[in-house]
Amino acid sequence: MAALKDAGRYGDGQGLTLQVTATGTKSWLYRWERDGRERCMGLGSVHDVTLDEARDLARDMRRLVRAGRDPVAERRAERERQKAAARKLISFKDAAQAYFDAHERKWASQKTRDVFMARLMTFVYPHLGALAVSDISTADVLKVLEPLWHSKTETAARTRGYIEAILAFATVKGYRTGDNPARWAGHLREALPSPAAIAPEKHYAALPVAELPAFYKTVATMGGMAALALRFLILTAARTGEIIGATWDEVDLDKAVWAIPAARMKMKRDHRVPLSEAAVALLKTVPRERGNVHLFAGQYKGSGLSNMAMLGLLKVRMEMKGVTAHGFRSTFRDWAGDHTEFPREVVEAALAHKVGDATEQAYRRSDALERRRVLMEAWADFCLGKVASSNVLPMQRVAG
Repeated sequence: MAALKDAGRYGDGQGLTLQVTATGTKSWLYRWERDGRERCMGLGSVHDVTLDEARDLARDMRRLVRAGRDPVAERRAERERQKAAARKLISFKDAAQAYFDAHERKWASQKTRDVFMARLMTFVYPHLGALAVSDISTADVLKVLEPLWHSKTETAARTRGYIEAILAFATVKGYRTGDNPARWAGHLREALPSPAAIAPEKHYAALPVAELPAFYKTVATMGGMAALALRFLILTAARTGEIIGATWDEVDLDKAVWAIPAARMKMKRDHRVPLSEAAVALLKTVPRERGNVHLFAGQYKGSGLSNMAMLGLLKVRMEMKGVTAHGFRSTFRDWAGDHTEFPREVVEAALAHKVGDATEQAYRRSDALERRRVLMEAWADFCLGKVASSNVLPMQRVAG
């Protein structure tokens, strides 16, 4: 073989062929005919496969051909089986990371991403992290959930949802097969009591409507970026994540509109917030740090406000133990629903909630910006103590 240097194919007999390329590379081929057509299959380089080994491989190929089988198709199928087996060896931890990488953009808040990973690391990985995702069973999932189900019910319920989503992702990717052992309906619900039965849903603590004007007046006397952000949150009925992620290029003070991109919204839809005169006036007082794009600058240069800043203001500086920043959305909803006659769909739109079924949403192209502007001006007047709730005009009397 060493003497063969010219490019070409040199037969050894019974289909075994030595192929020499123009660059001098030498490899073994097995050649046969099927339905009048020549077929070829590589058997490896002469550096890896000796002549005797190549003859043994060619003998195996001839047996397959005589049996009417296709050596190329069978080798391809075997490689696919090996790849499938290798995929199923992926650990739950690796599958979870792949799921997170594929889905993290759907979470508008960094806090949500952090909580997702923190719960996996704290509660799930110690039990499932090193297991092959293909081998995880119902018993494995219950080892995670049962110790938490009664003591940390809400956390356990959300963690179950995380596990179910990761295992579903793994199934689609070919890492596992069969039913999802973390599914609730018709499965885990038979082994665990309903979360609602042992830990009724807790809503964010909210300030009573009647106390809001006095509270707002107090916050308005306080210095600091957190106080400014909290006042803006109240005036706009926005979520904490939307406030701390807000940037100056989202705000048009001349048109009095704050345009929040879909990427930062819980519902993943662009949302425009009509700014009341009070909200615009407040923004004009916000210090603008050079080079910082955030509406409300954080403690570190170029950063936005921490997601704990407003909660810290409430609990530490103001000692409001039963109130959360998110709860002011509930206060706004209670005010609008119980003390005014604004239509429900306008109020829900102000909260960036979906209204109606998919068909109704498809036909509802307008975001009712100007109708919501009237609502938000009325809310601002109430917050500032300019008007009592009973004096708010019903939306039906407003043109347009």
